[in-house]
Amino acid sequence: MTFQGSGRIESGRVSAGGSGGSGGGFGGGRIALGGGIGLIVTIVALLFGIDMGSLTGGGPTSSLGQDVGTTSNNAELQQHIDECTYEKANDGDSVCIITATAQSLDTIWPKLINGYTEPNTVIFSGNINTGCGAASSAMGPFYCPADQTAYFDPSFFQDLKRMGGSDGSLAQMYVVAHEYGHHVENLLGVLAKGQRMGNDGSVRIELQADCLAGVWAYHAQEGTGSGYLQPITEEQIATVIQTARAIGDDTIQGARSNPESWTHGSAQQRVRWFQIGYSSGSVRKCDTFATNDL
Repeated sequence: MTFQGSGRIESGRVSAGGSGGSGGGFGGGRIALGGGIGLIVTIVALLFGIDMGSLTGGGPTSSLGQDVGTTSNNAELQQHIDECTYEKANDGDSVCIITATAQSLDTIWPKLINGYTEPNTVIFSGNINTGCGAASSAMGPFYCPADQTAYFDPSFFQDLKRMGGSDGSLAQMYVVAHEYGHHVENLLGVLAKGQRMGNDGSVRIELQADCLAGVWAYHAQEGTGSGYLQPITEEQIATVIQTARAIGDDTIQGARSNPESWTHGSAQQRVRWFQIGYSSGSVRKCDTFATNDL
């Protein structure tokens, strides 16, 4: 996938973070929304405020500890972000892909919905404190509505490839766009609605975020200059479809998958809703709460 533009990327609200100290965990109604990437046990913990330690037999998620060298590591990562160029993003540098995609999303979404405000984007490694509590790279990318921030560890894309997804540039952009989709849902009041509906609401939230990622991809090809993409090819769309299939609940759960326990939707559903957004470019077409045909 190729970003238009050249030279340094305006990083805007993208910053470095990570390896934070102890936190309060994902509870108290401050729910973080993941992209459906990690283990199912992690997804359930994120969405419903369950202590990971109680599910895995380990300690509480709040005891993350403080890593040595945090300040210097964050300084290096921030320098990496600040030195990102479109050329580096187009060469496959994941930090720069995240940074450039964030800029593109913040260029496109104000044109599509009224009242859009830019979220913060934090690129981190290891552990981190958020408005939703303490988190780690093992949780995969996620969005925290309490601090309106999307969080990404670039090493996740290597894990995604091992899971059967793609680490291609557009597949990475899809992951970023999905988390921004949660921010759009937060601005539209959809998150609160879905969180009151249990697993069914969670699935609808996640499928809508997939659809909104497709809407962004559709419109990101329509303009010229910074924030826009070169025309997307069928081969590039295939990498997104490969990734969406890899992170379906049924794919992750395997042969004993139970639809009643799904929180993100099946592989087929995730592909379908991304394609609905991408083929239509319409936010209205992404209303997963208005249909029983997910």
